[in-house]
Amino acid sequence: MSELTILALASYFKGHRFLGRAHARGARVYLFTVEKCLGKAWPREHLADVFAVPDRHSLADVVKTVSYLSRTTRFDRVVALDDFDVETAAHLREHFRMEGMGDTHARLFRDKLAMRTAAARFGIPVPEFTGLFNDADVRAFAARVPGPWMLKPRAQASATGIKKIQNIDELFPALDALGDERSHYLLERYVAGDVYHVDALTTGRNVLFAEVHKCGTPPFDVAHGGGIFSSQTVLRGSSEERTLRAMNEKILTSFGLERGPSHIEFLRSRETGEFSFLECAARVGGAHIADMVEASTGLNLWAEWADIVMDGDAYQLPKVRTDYGGLVVCLAKDAEPDTSSFNDPEVVYRSPEPHHVGLVVASPDAARAHGLVSDYAARLQREVLAVLPAAVRPAH
Repeated sequence: MSELTILALASYFKGHRFLGRAHARGARVYLFTVEKCLGKAWPREHLADVFAVPDRHSLADVVKTVSYLSRTTRFDRVVALDDFDVETAAHLREHFRMEGMGDTHARLFRDKLAMRTAAARFGIPVPEFTGLFNDADVRAFAARVPGPWMLKPRAQASATGIKKIQNIDELFPALDALGDERSHYLLERYVAGDVYHVDALTTGRNVLFAEVHKCGTPPFDVAHGGGIFSSQTVLRGSSEERTLRAMNEKILTSFGLERGPSHIEFLRSRETGEFSFLECAARVGGAHIADMVEASTGLNLWAEWADIVMDGDAYQLPKVRTDYGGLVVCLAKDAEPDTSSFNDPEVVYRSPEPHHVGLVVASPDAARAHGLVSDYAARLQREVLAVLPAAVRPAH
């Protein structure tokens, strides 16, 4: 389908490849962002116009603004480029009666309590959990499920805002501190283990592409204790890959994702070896995961997402490679850290952000890619790493 008019929502500075591909395919693309990001280096040559609301705005403000714009522009699609835009996009689709995921459906890809409840209903393993609405229910959960527990905000991204609660003496003071925000959190059994993620593309409710990756240090430990975030392609054909591909497909099918990208996180218990579902998002994974996927397969998730929006269920996946990718990311002490010593020929991407190092490697050999990730993570820890307090919300 050509000549679509797309309203792309972006609370964060991302999605250039989506915007460029959609424009190249003949779409008129309008960017709707926030004031803090308005001056960023957006690819304006690909955009029909750029609009922004104040950083502190309400959903009603967004609806009023888009309603005003709609008097002269007929938007065919609303696309959420970031996790924090998923609910806004869903509400706009409902309000303007547009195609795509609506309010209730979007909760399955945004609200951690909603997605756990749905996963349990569909027979997908999840760590034991409870909502925090009723004191008696919370006490019963704490009596049945021994601590420690994870206190998680229902609508934040990644490890942001998560607290580890050791015992009952810490639990209710922590809940009291939340005040009226308590119902926006959940409590879950803490399971020590390794974190994996599957990054996929779906159309017509069929999963056409999925790459399985394993994190080094779990993201929660990185966010709350400092360190290096790393990820790497799981050995192709392994039992890990087969299990997680099957779980990923069951989740996406059960949750009814019609089309687009997804990023699903899983946890493998160190005690039992069993996998459980952690969370899912209907968007491209952050922290340069898309760059790692492109390095190992040749497929850019952002660009393919634009093709899916343009083609719908007629979308066809291009031929992909089956190399191995690896990623290391950390905060840096210097504004422009020197990464010239990380000069192996397998390095295919270096992130440009200040006070930040992001390196992506790729190789047809799994051992080589995995070895570089391990070596680079250790070197960055010694030479480059800076540690800041855990964020309440990810920074722009």
